Amino acid sequence: MATVKDYKKEYKELYLPKENPVIVDVPEIRLVGVEGKGSPNDENGEFRDAIKVLYGIQYTLKMSKKGSHVPCGYFDYVVPPLEAFWWFDDGEDFRCKSKYNWLAAIRLPEFVNDETFEWACAEASKKKNIETRRAKRLTINEGLCVQCLHVGSYDDEPKTLKLMDDFMAVNNLKNDINETRRHHEIYLSNPGKTEAARLKTVLRVPVKIINEK
Repeated sequence: MATVKDYKKEYKELYLPKENPVIVDVPEIRLVGVEGKGSPNDENGEFRDAIKVLYGIQYTLKMSKKGSHVPCGYFDYVVPPLEAFWWFDDGEDFRCKSKYNWLAAIRLPEFVNDETFEWACAEASKKKNIETRRAKRLTINEGLCVQCLHVGSYDDEPKTLKLMDDFMAVNNLKNDINETRRHHEIYLSNPGKTEAARLKTVLRVPVKIINEK
């Protein structure tokens, strides 16, 4: 029986942390991403549309094994969890969710090159009736980060972020969020099927060593 690659199990240090902050050195990872702005809670908003596009492309790639176009180097895999990078424009109140900037994304398997990605976007657009032109194949290299598992409502994330700030303070680290390094979340639970108190989310913040110039 062929092995099905499961990124969460293979890279537990990235996807399955404990409820205590830890330091991670995140390697270069390829993603399919859609960038936008607005509240993730808006039922008819861009974020919900972006999720449909991401999963449409991912399942087109995954199920290509059953069609006439099997990508070179194809291997079966469990579709990785949804992720998002978040940031705000200068002067905006982080509590105003309609002002959120985001990059919604899902990790791509290694066999996906430019040609395979373009095929998957076209196929998903045609067969699933979704607009895929905004989807991009991206390479992200986060490097040194602090991450922690947050259990509970998304609105309660500040308490876990405070734990992470305290951890940074005693480990000679400081927050390094900037125009290229973003606050990052990985969603391990389906909010439509999981009560808010049991939601599991990986929170990841880029950092740098305090005495580093």
